[in-house]
Amino acid sequence: MPRPTNSKQTTCSKRSTASNRPKLAKMRKPLGSLAATQARGVSVGQLLPSAFFARRADSVARELLGCWLVVRHGKGQFERHVIVETEAYLGPQDLACHGRTGPTARNRAMFGPAGHWYVYLCYGMHWMLNIVTGQEGVPAAVLIRGAGTAIGPGRLTKAVGVDRRYDGQPAACATGLWLETGVGVPRRRIERTPRIGVDYAGEWAAKPLRYVVEPTYFAVRYVKNSVSS
Repeated sequence: MPRPTNSKQTTCSKRSTASNRPKLAKMRKPLGSLAATQARGVSVGQLLPSAFFARRADSVARELLGCWLVVRHGKGQFERHVIVETEAYLGPQDLACHGRTGPTARNRAMFGPAGHWYVYLCYGMHWMLNIVTGQEGVPAAVLIRGAGTAIGPGRLTKAVGVDRRYDGQPAACATGLWLETGVGVPRRRIERTPRIGVDYAGEWAAKPLRYVVEPTYFAVRYVKNSVSS
């Protein structure tokens, strides 16, 4: 993964005020590509580069645990929610994946570049927040099911104010919704289970593509702060 050369590419805020700066848990050994990212100079709390997402959805889903989902509310107001639950959707062969039958008006973002948001309405009630992964043109994504104090994908999007306006937008500072590096989660602390609500997917319904870490693993799960000038 390329080493960042410009601070504007790797962080979306100048600095937190001293009284509101996140008190991060002690750094634990990270996994896979996240380890490589941090070894190349990206520290905790910096923007995840697009190369992080241009990989298999299951790898991204696992390594997003412990990272921060960040939303900007107005000028200089930020909320950070540590990710505790994800699901991977692997592509057209995955019978639970929305892109299995080709692009539609609803799922078009899945076929776009890695590191962009795919947001859709579930049951006409709840917005679902996904990050696109893998190769452009191949529909794959990770559903963020839980972060901070909001467990459940519908509760999460309601808590952070996500709706369809983010669909197809990059996970970047300019859009006001992005992902930052966090503490790594050891494999032994990650539970893998079948995904939820995909009983229609035949043998794919039983595949352990849901990744969960106990929220109490983190000393801090939610931070609300402002940015000094």
